[in-house]
Amino acid sequence: MTLRDEIGVLPDPEFDLELPTGWARQEVDDRTLGTLLSGLRRRCLQNHQPELFAELKTYAQQAFADMGRTGVFAYFAPTDPGEGTLAIPASLNASIRRAEPGTTLDDLARVLIREHAATPLFGDPRTLRFETERTVRMGTNTIASHAVTYLTPVPNSNRRRALSLVAGFGRLPETSPEDEGVQAIRALFDACVSTLRWRAPVQAT
Repeated sequence: MTLRDEIGVLPDPEFDLELPTGWARQEVDDRTLGTLLSGLRRRCLQNHQPELFAELKTYAQQAFADMGRTGVFAYFAPTDPGEGTLAIPASLNASIRRAEPGTTLDDLARVLIREHAATPLFGDPRTLRFETERTVRMGTNTIASHAVTYLTPVPNSNRRRALSLVAGFGRLPETSPEDEGVQAIRALFDACVSTLRWRAPVQAT
């Protein structure tokens, strides 16, 4: 039993999203990593690419370590290799962002609006959206890495905690950030996050 349980504090509520076909929520834990690596190994060996598995294994392990370090507790990505799955190299990570001591999320929102041109998602003031971009190296390739961040207050948190959903995807440097395909990925994640619905928390017994 945690301290929150002992003093009768309800846990943060869970949430649901409408996802693309073939996508699912995955927890950031050793079990999920093991399942992911097993699937990658099987597909790589079937295609006679053991060296590719070694590279992907290192990348996956580093990605899970990075998510754990930054407080990501779940991610949404393509998991079903079926024919109808929307298989794009992108994911949506979930974490909790907390206001600095003595401040509220309103103070954070003002900073994000001023420094990152954050705007309400589809005009809904409950969810703030902003995008950042950086250049990264992946093996011998260089890509422009995009992160679209969505912040919405956790219910009953007195606007001191927010659910942070970060959509990550990349593009080749020679591809315009306003390319039709890039815009389609943005629109996909905007649509997914706009479906967010909270579920009432269940107190431990």
